[in-house]
Order: sequence, then C-alpha cells, then structure tokens
Amino acid sequence: MTIVMQLVSKSQLKSRLLEFLRKIEKDKIPVIVTHGGKPVAKISPYKEDPSEILKALQKSVIVYKDPILSVGDKDWELLR
Repeated sequence: MTIVMQLVSKSQLKSRLLEFLRKIEKDKIPVIVTHGGKPVAKISPYKEDPSEILKALQKSVIVYKDPILSVGDKDWELLR
C-alpha cells in the first residue's frame, strides 16, 4: 500500500483549513504544507499508539555509566 501525501500551500490551507482537517481525519493521509513550493510543515492524523512515540525516541537517549558524575563541557552540544 502506497501512501500519497497531498501538498497544499499555506494560503490554500488558511482558506480551507476545516476541509483539509476533515479529509486528514477521514482518509488518514498526511498533508504537507508548503511555502514557495518548499515543504514547511506536515499535518498527519492523530494516532493513540504509544509505540509510535517510542520509535521516535529510539537511539536518542545517551547512557551514562556513572550518572552521579557531573556533565562536562564537552558533553554539551550547545558549546561545540
């Protein structure tokens, strides 16, 4: 099954928002919002599946062998 996402400009979305939200809810297909032809946002159907949320977090947690030690400057991405 191939999911084809619909592209919609911000101006189209603004004038027909409720129509697009109903379509997303009914068809369960995301809509990509564009500005100047470039994607800027994605509106997707709501899913009450906790495993989907956890998938987004996989491999994003840093494991510290000794969590009591303070974090050094080299560990802060902002300071790099």
